Amino acid sequence: MNTLLFPVILAGGKGERFWPLSRKDRPKQFLSLDGSSRSLLQATADRLIKLGGGESSGVLGVSPMSDWRTRTGWDSLWVITSSQIAEGVRQQLPDLPVENLLIESEGRDTAAAVAWTSLEIKQRYGEDAVIGFFPADHWIADEEAFAHTLSAATQLAASTAAIVTLGIKPTFPSTGYGYIEQGEKIGSFNELPAYHVNRFTEKPNRETAETFLSTGRFSWNSGMFVFRAGVVLKELHTHAPEIIEPLEQQGADIYPQLPKKSIDYALMEKTTLAYVLPVDFGWDDLGDWNAIERLLKTEENPNVELATHIGLDTQGAIIYASNPEDVVVTIGLEDVVIVRDRNVTLVVNKERTQEIKQILKIIQSDPRFTDLL
Repeated sequence: MNTLLFPVILAGGKGERFWPLSRKDRPKQFLSLDGSSRSLLQATADRLIKLGGGESSGVLGVSPMSDWRTRTGWDSLWVITSSQIAEGVRQQLPDLPVENLLIESEGRDTAAAVAWTSLEIKQRYGEDAVIGFFPADHWIADEEAFAHTLSAATQLAASTAAIVTLGIKPTFPSTGYGYIEQGEKIGSFNELPAYHVNRFTEKPNRETAETFLSTGRFSWNSGMFVFRAGVVLKELHTHAPEIIEPLEQQGADIYPQLPKKSIDYALMEKTTLAYVLPVDFGWDDLGDWNAIERLLKTEENPNVELATHIGLDTQGAIIYASNPEDVVVTIGLEDVVIVRDRNVTLVVNKERTQEIKQILKIIQSDPRFTDLL
């Protein structure tokens, strides 16, 4: 049984809700948002290269397909990204083998990305290769628990025709995440229980989310998946032939013509092979500026300050300035996000950060401001 994991980083996102810090030439995955010196992409790669490769990894074992003892975690790691930021990915991850970087000519969402990468890995390593997909912009608190969880997911995927998803234990009734309902328990892997998935539910209202939490059967959909190449490709043939068949027949040249669908919509909500591992290793998807507060808020400070801030009667604010010489002065503000980057200052109520995307549409339609994107 192959127990080597091939991790794939999904690095094509724009991170629009972190504008103006996240822009076309510097998307969210290139940013450091947790106070460290490593970007989100680099931190994701740091976690994942420990899971694969030769004897030094010691986490998931050695593949019987070839002699992996002389290989490193970088040899097992793959990244799929867009043509607009591919050069930035190369600069951020100089140790990534060039043949392990897939460049989308046009973004077609995660279903196409999963299909193309799975085909490439299957062609190189066979249909029993175990693949894991991981967004580039997640924050993980307990990396040891994360590795333990990935070992369990890899064991389940290697031994069963399964598409394994990691379900995050909810800490509050979020209306911004999708939910997974666990069904029948099918066993334990690496001492973690695994369940068949009953259903996926997209972002519910608060009342529904509270009901989900009260049952104890629901977890947040993390967007992280593990499966064998042959299993997912067969399921894509069943549920998303309009994506997988053109790729098989015509290769990556057909990419811009593929339907734009998420892997959740194209496959996960339809397959009967979905399994979930409910996990708790400290996680955040860093979806918008409010995530910074969840990561960095302390009891000692009424605000989260990543800038030189002079404030009077200001609390619950998130304040960021990319230039350390800039000074942000506030009086009498509450629950706002203030971001100063280059030639843009953003001020928004924390409850309306999701609407930053709407502002970007306005900016995009006005030629006076397109250089702000």
